[in-house]
Amino acid sequence: MPLAGERPTPVAPERVAEWIERFAAISEPDSGPGVTRLAHTALERRAHEVFTDFMAGLGLTVWTDAAGNTIAEKPGTEETAAVGTGSHLDSVPSAGRFDGIAGVVAAMLLAERVVTDGVGHRRPLRFVAFAGEEGARFGRACIGSRIVAGLTTTADLHQLQDAKGVGLAEAMAGVGLDPDAVADARWSPREWAGFVELHIEQGSVLADAGAAVGVVDVISGSTRLELTVDGVAAHSGGMPMHLRRDALTAAAEVVLELEALAGTADDGRRITVGRLEALPGSITTIPGRCVLTVDIRDIDLERQCATAEDVLERAAAIAERRGVTLTSRHLAEASPEELTPSVRRTLIDVAREVGTEPLVLPSGASHDTQMIKQVCPVGMLFVPSRAGGVSHSPHEDTDFGDLARGADLLGAALLRLAR
Repeated sequence: MPLAGERPTPVAPERVAEWIERFAAISEPDSGPGVTRLAHTALERRAHEVFTDFMAGLGLTVWTDAAGNTIAEKPGTEETAAVGTGSHLDSVPSAGRFDGIAGVVAAMLLAERVVTDGVGHRRPLRFVAFAGEEGARFGRACIGSRIVAGLTTTADLHQLQDAKGVGLAEAMAGVGLDPDAVADARWSPREWAGFVELHIEQGSVLADAGAAVGVVDVISGSTRLELTVDGVAAHSGGMPMHLRRDALTAAAEVVLELEALAGTADDGRRITVGRLEALPGSITTIPGRCVLTVDIRDIDLERQCATAEDVLERAAAIAERRGVTLTSRHLAEASPEELTPSVRRTLIDVAREVGTEPLVLPSGASHDTQMIKQVCPVGMLFVPSRAGGVSHSPHEDTDFGDLARGADLLGAALLRLAR
């Protein structure tokens, strides 16, 4: 039997591919290319059931909390605080196969190797599939991990709605969860000694640098806004150009102004308009209303807040000049989070011990680990994304061998933390 802290048998790339494809098959029918498995739907719960069955089959204790997170535990030799790993199983519409799922599959196969090889460890090991990480449906990311970190409450769940007017609390209840009991899902810092997440990079920094693995030092914060531009709907032929109060042309100018505000320097700041809806949506009607979402990301909190204020000021100035009105709604907020230096050092050390020099880099995307930092020490491993780093797209791609290598490093780090 391997001693505590030793590396289990390497994960086979073929096993990674097998499970990535199995989860990819759980997708909304007739939803177009890629994977569509939105948060708090029956499909997301089905994916969690696959995770549950696999972990239970290994002899682990498995439970699902009121938030929808599924946790599997392998006891240690002592009853002490646990160390854990995992990621999420929901997706954005028409997503790729790897975002979130890669970290869950790594956790599953690591659990399999630890059990099969009989690897000893002092601390309990926990493997987590979080619920509702993607903010695509309800405008707020990391719902499951925010709940366990105490950052989202039952009251918050009753305030959020999707584009169809379905409330988050309603959606949770509809798949058998209890939104009024989520306080019971909160993690206690006394029960957690550390958490490490493996994820695809969702960018091209690692591939461009020729690095086999990345270690994240900071995760960007995000401010999400919804802007509504109200003009006057009118006949496209009858209304002269100089008399129009076109909501869409005003919104289009806002989009370009925000692009200019973000600039082209790779300094960690990013501004994205991900959704723009013109109403009433008729080819012969000048749009009278336009609704757009703004996602501001930054690794610097002060600059993130200043950018949000600047966005609103510039959008308001455009609206005034064009004779339309602007209203705004704050959707979500997350601060940048520096990950724990001691865990980062462990990840760097285990990579170097096998001859791999990791690249330390920030994450522009939000992750569940960002929220878990409120509970315990945390770290993140990135594996390279291919296809130019494209993610949230059917073209998202990562080499299965790179994922297997990442899972091996994840296992070595987790077992070292579990000593």
